[in-house]
Amino acid sequence: MPELNWLKSSYSGDGGNNCVEVAATPNGVAVRESDSPADVLILGRGSLRALIRRLQSEPRVDNRR
Repeated sequence: MPELNWLKSSYSGDGGNNCVEVAATPNGVAVRESDSPADVLILGRGSLRALIRRLQSEPRVDNRR
């Protein structure tokens, strides 16, 4: 996989490895968790939209300690 320009939400803060990162690819979007950067999920744009819609429809849980 070519070098990707990974981005994270400004809501993630500036410390620790507790955020989801995304990067554009020629075929869609790559998604990974910052504390496990080798594990990458490649989603087509439609699949990413469906995932976001599903996550937004779920009740919000705050697991921060």
